Order: sequence, then C-alpha cells, then structure tokens
Amino acid sequence: MTVTPTGTPESDRELVLTRLIDAPREKLYRCWTEPALMKQWFAPKPYETPVVETDVRPGGSSLIVMRGPDGQDMPNRGIYLEIVPNERLVFTDAFTEAWQPSAKPFMTVILTFEKQGDKTLYTARVRHWTVEDREAHEKMGFHVGWGICTDQLAALAATL
Repeated sequence: MTVTPTGTPESDRELVLTRLIDAPREKLYRCWTEPALMKQWFAPKPYETPVVETDVRPGGSSLIVMRGPDGQDMPNRGIYLEIVPNERLVFTDAFTEAWQPSAKPFMTVILTFEKQGDKTLYTARVRHWTVEDREAHEKMGFHVGWGICTDQLAALAATL
C-alpha cells in the first residue's frame, strides 16, 4: 500500500483520509459491506468489533459495536444514505434505525473507491455537524485511528 497525502477538506467541518491501496475496489467494498469481513478490520487493534449488523441499501440501518481493551462497548448506529456498489458508500449517525433521529448527530461519512489500474484510490471524507465536532474527532485521533483501520482494511482485502 502507498500512503498518499491526506486529501484536502472541503470545509472547516471535514476530515479526510486518502490512500492508494493495492487491491481492487470490489474487495474494499466487500470489506465495508460484509459483516464477517468488517469484524476483522473495522476497529484499530487492540480494539475489537464483536457486533456488525448492516442493511446496505439507502435507508438501511447499521449497528457496529467497537469494544475497547477494557471491555467497554461503544455502539455506533446509523443509516445508509447512498450506495453505489464498488464505487461509493454514504452513511450518517444523524439517524438510527427506521429513520429515528439520533440523540447527538456527529458525522456523515462519504467513502469513495476509485479504480486506479489494479489499485484503488480510497477516500474517506468525514463531515461533522460543527467545527467543534470536527475538532473533537481530530483530538480523538481521527488520522491515526482511521489510518490504522485503513492499513487493516488493505491487509484484509489483499487476502480475498
């Protein structure tokens, strides 16, 4: 995998991670949409992902539970907004199952998988509701955490 410079945010509420990954986009898309595969890479080790439930369609809900090394569970609920197989996934935590508004919306994620020969230009754009939310996500370790997860994603996709 080749690390490319982080993409340019389109606003002061956005964080971006871009990588050129040595795997076809179909494999990366599978890793993002198949629960058994998501469990293997989604959380930065030593965190785990014991629960992944996805209904990958516009309006479909998801539940992803990350578990910390201390055993604490961090459930993440959301709704898929746009699905373009092997090209684009858009989801948000602004809603939970059945379009119920969440208590505290935090972000919308736009993932793109662009074919680059036999590789994929992978871009994760994470748009936050406020600048403060973006700053909080950055302080939580967005670039390091999402970077580790992207490395894990690339390693898994290489085995498929």
